[in-house]
Amino acid sequence: MSKLLTPLEFQRGRPMKNRFMLAPLTNWQSHEDGILSDEEFHWLTKRAEGGFGLTMTCAAHVQEMGKGFPGQLGAFGDQHIEGLSRLAEAIKAKGSIANAQLHHAGMRSPEEIIGQAPVSASDDKETGARALSTDEVHQLRDDFIAAAVRCDQAGFDGVELHGAHGYILCQFFSEETNRREDEYGGSLQNRYRILEEIIDGVRHNCRQDFQLGVRLSPERFGIDTGEAMEMAARYLNDDRLDFLDMSLWDVYKEAEDEKFAGSSLLDLFAGLEKGQVKLGVAGKIGTPQVADQVMTSGIDWIMLGRAGILQHDFPNRYAADAEFTPVALPVTRDYLADEGLSGKFIDYMSSWPGFVEDPAKDATG
Repeated sequence: MSKLLTPLEFQRGRPMKNRFMLAPLTNWQSHEDGILSDEEFHWLTKRAEGGFGLTMTCAAHVQEMGKGFPGQLGAFGDQHIEGLSRLAEAIKAKGSIANAQLHHAGMRSPEEIIGQAPVSASDDKETGARALSTDEVHQLRDDFIAAAVRCDQAGFDGVELHGAHGYILCQFFSEETNRREDEYGGSLQNRYRILEEIIDGVRHNCRQDFQLGVRLSPERFGIDTGEAMEMAARYLNDDRLDFLDMSLWDVYKEAEDEKFAGSSLLDLFAGLEKGQVKLGVAGKIGTPQVADQVMTSGIDWIMLGRAGILQHDFPNRYAADAEFTPVALPVTRDYLADEGLSGKFIDYMSSWPGFVEDPAKDATG
């Protein structure tokens, strides 16, 4: 049997029935106040029905001012618990683990969306972001923890802390965007202090078997690859965590850092020594063949993004035929609607070059 179809045990909570996770995907589908919409409910539960061992929500913001895109799911207030409960219950009823990703966009929060200047670890001229005070950093930490508690109350199996892609936690990690002089800036330990405190808070305030994962970037966004590897190695041996999610963008991409020339990002992180924490990767895993190849590197699970958008039942298709041929791009709007995407989500995907057919362009040649 393919390793992808074997169960995966975590230190806490229920095991995954297979090694397929649905990536946390921006989709613009929920209500502007962060309350779950029927469209987002349908999109996610359809993936759970399609066989994903773990179904993760899009990035759910933990502060109202941390919103990063229109129609973003929220976890910043008790008003969100009812919708989150409905979602978690339905995902689990279809045999999938239900996880929520917790997020704050920081300097990447558009001012026209949040109605004020965004915030970050330090002032940023390009985005107009202002530095958080030390008290505000403590509030941000507490709001991440409070959002995790809401997800626990809502019945989710666990949460993932979004520390990647240049969002606010990532902005603390980077020396380029974090020039603070308090205990949250300077040394590598200080720059990751906020994440450490969030992890401790989630463990202290959520139930004992609540799963906890972290998503990190290996480079870009001001992240030093050597530092990312050091922290990844630390978290892979940190029993407070259940999984580490490395967002590689392209699993076979060669590292940009000259110190690691000739090595793929996948090889760098899959080669780290790990304890009980499970390691997974995302990044252009779009076919059964690539999925199989990635699993031979020694990682524990894979995360599907575009492939999960295009085929809600990719895991079930793989189980039926491990060499099935995925649908080719571009696809029609009707095709995506049949796959459970709302008009808003399809509009968003139309901004991705070559993803959605353009009837007007086709008509004119």
